[in-house]
Formats: sequence, structure tokens, C-alpha cells
Amino acid sequence: MIDVAVVACTLVAVIAVPRLPPHPVSGRSARWAAPGVSLAAVVALVYANQVLFTVYVLRVHGGDPSFIARHLPSGWFAIADGPPLDAFARRFPAPDLLSVTVLRVQAFLELPFVLLAYGTVLHRLDHDLYRRVARSAVLWAASASYTLVFCLVEWDLRTPYTAQDIAIRICAAVAAPLWIRWTAARAPAPRPAGLAAFAAFALALGYIVLTVYDTALLYNLSHLRPAGPAAALAVLLLAHRLPGGEPSGPALRTIAAGLRWGLALFFVPALAIRYGVNFATPWVAAAAAVLIAVAATAFAVRESLDGRRQILVWALRMAAATVVGLLAAYAAARAFPDTHYEAALLRAAAAFFATIVLAAHLADRRTRP
Repeated sequence: MIDVAVVACTLVAVIAVPRLPPHPVSGRSARWAAPGVSLAAVVALVYANQVLFTVYVLRVHGGDPSFIARHLPSGWFAIADGPPLDAFARRFPAPDLLSVTVLRVQAFLELPFVLLAYGTVLHRLDHDLYRRVARSAVLWAASASYTLVFCLVEWDLRTPYTAQDIAIRICAAVAAPLWIRWTAARAPAPRPAGLAAFAAFALALGYIVLTVYDTALLYNLSHLRPAGPAAALAVLLLAHRLPGGEPSGPALRTIAAGLRWGLALFFVPALAIRYGVNFATPWVAAAAAVLIAVAATAFAVRESLDGRRQILVWALRMAAATVVGLLAAYAAARAFPDTHYEAALLRAAAAFFATIVLAAHLADRRTRP
């Protein structure tokens, strides 16, 4: 069933994204309306739920999460401990009321978390593109796609709370897009960033997303202590505004256009492709990702190089750079063992992007009069 979702979502993206309408007139901008602010609020709620879940396990189940862990694969429910948390748990009134923290709260927060994380990257890269996507049917398609995948995975990993979780996820599929659509019209435009600054921003945000996924969405709060220093550095990098500007030169402009098209096209099928690797047929997910990459490249080349001379020379140079970038990505992915394969993908994407940007910069210098 996830294979069908991968194919359907990919086709929807390829058909719908090129037809994105111009963004409507926006309202008065406000800093709180930026998607990053909403994302930070959702992350805070996720960790608050983790603390309350730990209180529930400590007080009601004697610190043993096996009552729920036995229904799920290994790698979940590494409960945190320590004097401050133990003291807070002892003083918390009516811990039985915290049973809702078991899977149900996360079922609602997971969708806005992934939608806002993706929206934050789009907003940082291209404010206009973010508003166009958020104010169009593409956002609703992404919400429906992600919710379908989450529900299919819920059913595959059935627990006593599966029926409730599915109902909660359907409610989130309506609430989250409404909030994002409303705030997108008021989101302030970020300061223009160069490709290197955007890459650093995306890499830092990607690391934070992976940290939240492992330490909170999988209920492994005890993993937060070793991951904390690197996560804190990533947060500082996100808060620091790196200098940059619009890319100059045909090659760098094509890379920027490819990023915009790639992120917009990948938005709808992203989660289906991600879970297709684990819960369906990996080659179907890989084929969908390749199709998205090819479509983004074609749209970017048409947008950036239409009518220019020496396109063949540029294409040969970028093809060679792509091969080198893929080799760098493979080396980065294989450099370290990872608990979650997304960490390897993040390193590979960073290595590939750095190689391509460097090659584009060199190509522009050679073709500049």
C-alpha cells in the first residue's frame, strides 16, 4: 500500500507543482508567523510530552515501559532518569491522568512537526515559494500524503492505541494545514542567503530533526544527553544569520533553481519515499526519488539557461561534477555507522551539495567574460 502511495504522491507532485498559482496578497508580516517559530513551539510540546510520559512510567508502571514497548520494534523507550526528573515525578499530582502521553499526543504533533520543518527550509530558501506552496492545494496534498503514510505505519505496528492514534492523526491533517496556511500569509521574508549559508542552515535543521526523531518521537529521552552538545551547536547555527546574497553566474543560478524545484516537488511524496525504504519496496522509493530529481533538473535548466550559448559545455562540466558529487556522497554516507539511515543521507546530501556548488562556482569563473 505504501508503494501505491509513493507512486501516486510523486505523480501528484510532478503535475501540481509546476501549476502553482502566484501567491495572493499577504497580510501584515509578523515575526511570530515565521514557520520556524511554530516549529520551535511544536518541538517544545513534543519534549514536554516526553517529560510527562516519563513521569507516567515512573509513577504508574514503576519505571518499566514494557507495557507498551512490547508492541513496538526495538529501539524505542529508552527512559531518562536522574534526580531532578525523579523529584519532579514524585511531586506530580494525579499521574494516572498522564496516560494520554503514551502515543496519543505524539500522534497529533508528528504531522505539524514534519510539515513545519519542511516549511522552514522552504521559507529560508525562497519566501515567495513558501507562501505559494502553503497557500495552495499542494499543502493539503502533502498533509493527506503524510497522514496516509503515518496511518499505514500505525496499522503495521499495531498497538492498543492504534485506532485512537489514527483518529487523532486525521484531526491533525485538518488542523495543521489550516494553521500553516494562515501564518504563511503573515510570515516575514528572511534576509537573502547564499547557497553556502542555506546549506549550513539546512544541515543544522536536518540534524535537529533527526535528534528530535530519535530522542522524542521514539521516546528515547535518555539519548538526549549525549546528543545535546551537537544539537545545541545546531541551534546556535540556526539562530546566526550567515551573510550571503543571490547567486551570480548561470551554473550557480541553475543550482539555486534546482533546489527550489527539488524542494517543491519533493514536498508531497517525501514521507512516502522515506517510509517506502523500510515498509515497502525500496526500489520503488528510489525510482520516485530519481524521477523527482530528474524533473527538478529539467525545470531548473529550462528556467536558468534558456536561450544561452555554450549550454552543451556547461552541461558536460556539470555532469562531471555530478559524478564527483555522487562519489563524495557515497563516501560520506559510508563514513560512519548510523542507527538511523537518515543520518547517512544527511551527510551524503551535504557532501553532494558542497561538491556541486564548488563545481558550479568554478564553471562560472571559466565562462565569465
